[in-house]
Amino acid sequence: MQAIMETAFDIVYLTTVITLGILMLKNAKGNNQYSLFGIMAITLGAGDSFHLVPRAIALCTTGLENYVVALGIGKFITSITMTIFYILLYYVWRKRYNVEGKAFLTATIYILSLTRIVLCFFPQNMWINVNPPLSWAIYRNIPFALLGFIIIVLFFNSAKQNQDKAYRFMWLTIVLSFGFYIPVVLWADVSPLIGMLMIPKTCAYVWTVVIGYRDMKDSIKA
Repeated sequence: MQAIMETAFDIVYLTTVITLGILMLKNAKGNNQYSLFGIMAITLGAGDSFHLVPRAIALCTTGLENYVVALGIGKFITSITMTIFYILLYYVWRKRYNVEGKAFLTATIYILSLTRIVLCFFPQNMWINVNPPLSWAIYRNIPFALLGFIIIVLFFNSAKQNQDKAYRFMWLTIVLSFGFYIPVVLWADVSPLIGMLMIPKTCAYVWTVVIGYRDMKDSIKA
């Protein structure tokens, strides 16, 4: 039952975000904000597929224990693409609110992102081991969490200051995604049930993409 339900959920998720991303690129019509959002959505779906597709195959065949290498490599790739996702989301924020300058802020975004990516490459992560060390999962997620926190603050303040109804919950989608993700990083190995939090975490990312897509649709109608 888990294999069927989880695989069906993942198929719907990946199909939804990638399709919406393609539609945004197709209908952006020169609007850089929507083009960036489309690329961001495709990056999200394509990156997650490297982990979710092997997981679905494992669940539907011989089990997760026989796909440790594929799952580890997929998790490694997903960790990098998720970092790129937040860099793109930062530039969506800049485009939407016509932000100029902010060299220190941009440098901070890149430093945190690069630190996260470099940490992901360290062999101590032991991506393809059955029991990778929790310590390195924490290390690589510290700059990632800081990156997310900055993006949350930026969208919260800008949406409030500009009375941006379309993006008024963008900050909340990111809060929820991290809120569900952090317990998985810390305690999923202790209690497998905590891993179920990845489902609402994924739904939060779908909400992020839907916000951008609906805003584009509304702008086209206008």
